[in-house]
Amino acid sequence: MPFLAGSLSFERFSVDGFESPSFGDEHIEMLQQHIAGKIETSSTENVHVGYLGGAHLFDQDFDLTKNLIHDAVHCGIRIDTNEIPSPIRKAWLQMELAGLSKDNPSGTPTKSQRKEAKEAVEQRCEAEAATGKYRKMQQFPILWDLRQSLLYFGGSVGTASGHCADLLERTFEIELRRISAGSIAKQWATNMDLVAEVDDLMPSNFISNLGHGEVAWANADSPAPDFLGNEFLLWLWWKLENESDTILLPDESEVTVMLNKTLSLECPRGESGKETISAESPIKLPEAMQAVRSGKLPRKAGMTIVRDGQQFDLVLQAESFAISGAKIHRNEDDDAEVEDRIDAIRKLSETVDLMFHSFCGRRTGKSWSKDLVGISQWLASSDQRNAKAA
Repeated sequence: MPFLAGSLSFERFSVDGFESPSFGDEHIEMLQQHIAGKIETSSTENVHVGYLGGAHLFDQDFDLTKNLIHDAVHCGIRIDTNEIPSPIRKAWLQMELAGLSKDNPSGTPTKSQRKEAKEAVEQRCEAEAATGKYRKMQQFPILWDLRQSLLYFGGSVGTASGHCADLLERTFEIELRRISAGSIAKQWATNMDLVAEVDDLMPSNFISNLGHGEVAWANADSPAPDFLGNEFLLWLWWKLENESDTILLPDESEVTVMLNKTLSLECPRGESGKETISAESPIKLPEAMQAVRSGKLPRKAGMTIVRDGQQFDLVLQAESFAISGAKIHRNEDDDAEVEDRIDAIRKLSETVDLMFHSFCGRRTGKSWSKDLVGISQWLASSDQRNAKAA
């Protein structure tokens, strides 16, 4: 089942308001009460969201052994919709208009004929939707970890995640909040009594001839400083290149990091576009340095991290802290227990957060001015070396 085998891709939500100390039979019953496929979707306006057992698209079986694992609920959510594809709608409309206006002297449909055609298409959409011909089913795995008060959603944030979050909130009377780089920073600030310091942070100027400014992809309605995720990846790149591949984490453990496989960068001013580099070590390529020297910031990076003997390969999205293509490496001599898999997911989530906490400590402290100068000099010296080589 998803999350229990293979590679991992997920976004995370914090869970608030769940008062039970553990999961049990009553929670399995709640899942069964909102099972997927219980209500047929026959209208083009109808969306039905329900739970799945998690094994496949039609799995309606739930039980304690299968779905409650190591203080976590593992199951699926299915979204059923009836939506006539837009190209088909347009084709039907053109056909209706052609039939209604064929005898018009002007050769074009009148206003009343357009209205009649639209009504005819809507009726046809309703009739076609009722047949189930255009019914679409989407399955998304979820892992609700009681220990961390986290929900791992196996899909991208958007309409689907909104439907899933709404179902979970109604079923269990909880509140879900999407986790991002900015929300992690704000929660860290609350725990460290540094809320004012984080609230005052503005995007850094890493290139001397480029001024401060808004980040083009930032959500203007969000108070969370998600731009810190972009700065974190650049800081990590600089640190690995100039200091050490080992980072001391706030819990006194260490993590070894290597950036590899993929690197996506974008101009925060929206002027010079995007660039994606795929290579064994993309940060070693001249085009990667050229991109960051021109003011582009990392938006996504592949990396390998090793902590407490556990290795993970993953791609980290800077602003959302979403993880994709994550692989959990295991010792071939170890038995593959699902409990170990759940613990490994917890370890992965905790490790990326602790790495970011280390950065937040630097970013809000006196050490940041030193790091900022170091990054600026690193970029400038790299530019000078390339100019001499040319």
